[in-house]
Amino acid sequence: MLGGRLDAAGVAPLWPEARAALAAQSGRAVVVDAAGVEYCDGAGLAFLVDLLRQERPAEAAVRIVGLAERFDRLLAQFDVEQFRQPLVRPVVDDSLLHRIGLASLELAADLKTQVAFIGEAGRALAAAARSPGRVRWGDALAIAEEAGVNALPIVTLVAFILGVILAYQSAVAMRQFGAEVYVADLIGISMVRELAPLMTAILLAGRSGAAFAAEIGTMRVNEEIDALSTFGFDPVRFLVVTRVLAALAVTPLLAVYADVVSIAGGALVLLSFQVPLATYFNEVFTLVGMSDLFTGLFKCGVFGVVIAGIGCLRGLQTGSGAAAVGISTTRAVVSALVLIVVVDGSFAIVFYHLGL
Repeated sequence: MLGGRLDAAGVAPLWPEARAALAAQSGRAVVVDAAGVEYCDGAGLAFLVDLLRQERPAEAAVRIVGLAERFDRLLAQFDVEQFRQPLVRPVVDDSLLHRIGLASLELAADLKTQVAFIGEAGRALAAAARSPGRVRWGDALAIAEEAGVNALPIVTLVAFILGVILAYQSAVAMRQFGAEVYVADLIGISMVRELAPLMTAILLAGRSGAAFAAEIGTMRVNEEIDALSTFGFDPVRFLVVTRVLAALAVTPLLAVYADVVSIAGGALVLLSFQVPLATYFNEVFTLVGMSDLFTGLFKCGVFGVVIAGIGCLRGLQTGSGAAAVGISTTRAVVSALVLIVVVDGSFAIVFYHLGL
């Protein structure tokens, strides 16, 4: 007969005694009278389930009677037969082929998610183009300031040093042929068409793309995005559109600024090789045309959309836990860098066949 409180303190001394009593009556049916139970929590339910799950002959089953209805409803939720089955550790296939298959499935699922996100973002941008008044331009300007204006110092430093290094390395090689002046052509065309857009995109991927992923990821962890959905706001239109528009606006501007700074860095180097500034800039402006400038700007616009989009996507994919935001930020930077290289290589092939 059971009575009193079946809690952790109450069942601790009772549990071994009850098991011993059941073992002593292994060949007889046992009826446990629980009419006197006043309180039963999780520990008490575990105790009762343990009594019922003991391996006994069919004619010597254990029954619990008299238990209060509120406790009996809780006990009925447990399937005693499942507790009688031995636990079997699942066999884990750790072979190389299995891991390759899992990685392929994850990659396919991620590509599917990216395609779906591109569709959602495209729909949201089309809606913004139809109704510009619904775009949160204040947030877009604030994001543009953070991603563009605040990035000027690091862009200045990297672009200037890149122009100096490129000029020095080229001038040393050209000097033996007396062709230092042609370094201006090399710096102008390489920076405007390729290096400045690529360098700007890489800097923004590590700076702004990671920031987008961290911001939206933190909102996901704090359930703020779920709150937006509950109130009827589309997270893609509310969070992604402003960041994509801001990145689309500031990335080409930063690339033009990087063009100017890097060409200026090359000019300072060529001064030490006795190349006049007038000759240097005449070479640059003679060779570099508007088609080269617009080619670099177009690439930068695409890079900006890719960086903002992948940063927002990884932020929306953030899971739960303390490390989730860090994982999303890392994935955003790595994915953005990979996509930048892929897109840049695709542009190189397309521009070559188009004669640009």
